[in-house]
Parts: sequence; C-alpha cells; structure tokens
Amino acid sequence: MSRRSRVSVCLLSSHPLVLAELERVLRAAGVGVKPQRLEAAPTADPRKLRLLRSRIYVLDDFGARPATEALVATLLTRTRHARVLVVGERFTEANSFPLLRLGVKGLVPYAQAREQLPEAVRAAAAGGFWVPRKVLSKFVDWVLESLGPRRWTFGPAYLSPREQEVLEALLANLSNKEIAQRLSLAERTVKFHVSNVLGKFGVQRRTDLILLYWQSRPGGKGSTGIARPAALRR
Repeated sequence: MSRRSRVSVCLLSSHPLVLAELERVLRAAGVGVKPQRLEAAPTADPRKLRLLRSRIYVLDDFGARPATEALVATLLTRTRHARVLVVGERFTEANSFPLLRLGVKGLVPYAQAREQLPEAVRAAAAGGFWVPRKVLSKFVDWVLESLGPRRWTFGPAYLSPREQEVLEALLANLSNKEIAQRLSLAERTVKFHVSNVLGKFGVQRRTDLILLYWQSRPGGKGSTGIARPAALRR
C-alpha cells in the first residue's frame, strides 16, 4: 500500500448529500475517511459534540459561519495538534481571516473540491497549508503589518546562527536578493540556507512559514496565520 493512501481524516457535515459527496471524493483519491453527521441546528453547542478522534478534520461550511468558527475553535481546543480544513462556497477576506486566525490549515471552495481537496488534505498532513492565493496574500500582508518590526524568536533550537538570521529575513518577506544584501552573502548561498530553513520547519513555501509562525505564537488558539498573494515570494 502506498504512503499516500495512509492519510486519514474525520469528515464533518450537517448536510447528508455534501457529506456523501466529499466522502466519495476523498475515498476515490485513496484518503481514509471517518464521516460524522453534525446536528443541523445553527444553535447547537459544538462543545457538547462527541467528535471522532482524528489528526485531520475536514469541515463542511454548510450553514451559519459563526457555527463553523465555533466548531473550529472547539476542535482546536480539544485536540491541540489537529489540523483543520474547511470546505465552503466562497472564501473572501471577511470570512477567511477569522478562520485562519483560529488556526485553520486549508480553505477549499466547493467548486474545486473534487480536484483540490485530496491534495489539500495531504498538504496539511505533511505540515503545510492550502489557502487560495489571493486570500493568503492579503492575510500575510495583514499579519506583517499588524506585528510591525521586531526580532523574530521562533523555530527549532537546532537552527544555526546564520539560519536564524535567514529565518528572520524570510518572516519579514525579503527576497533572496534582499537577504543576500542584508547578510552580505551570495544569492546562491542564500538559496541554500532558505531551503534548509524551510526543510527544518517542514514547509515548502515562504508563505507557509509565515502562516506557521503566526499560528504558533504564544497566546492560545486565537493566534493564527497569514499570507500575501501574487507578489508573495515562493
């Protein structure tokens, strides 16, 4: 059996047809699924739900957005290391930022679920993120602006002093050329250090690193991720 087929998720939805379709999409892609039907009432208290245990949850955003946010908060409070993805109709700044701040790792529109959801699940399982580029871009901008200039103290203890300097530059969203100028290094050397830093954090993109930083900040589950779009360096 391939490694890819070992990924397993708990799928949550209050709509039986959506639950069945998303389950079909995931199973067809070799993803193990534990489906759980949720109570449809928007006033249902998610804290009273008996949720199936899983490392990855896929939540159908069918219904009232406050209910979705409350369920995400409950999931991340109960299972500290769980990774949550949300599937919904349309993701904008207004409805995406609260979810990213809570700690959501992936946002997949219904229209792209058949093609993207299995890959989003695998990305989350590998420690990455799956967020629409435009949303991610604006969220990263918001994060960088809200944090302001500071020294970044974040990451594995086994980062070398040079890698720590590169990390701080990456979290400031500097390009390889800008990092080279700041640290008086050749761009080829910077590229080598950037690759090492991303690898030590288990991510592939700079935007994922910024999201990871934001969602790992002290202060509880209310601290989560950001990103910036077309101009975002990968």
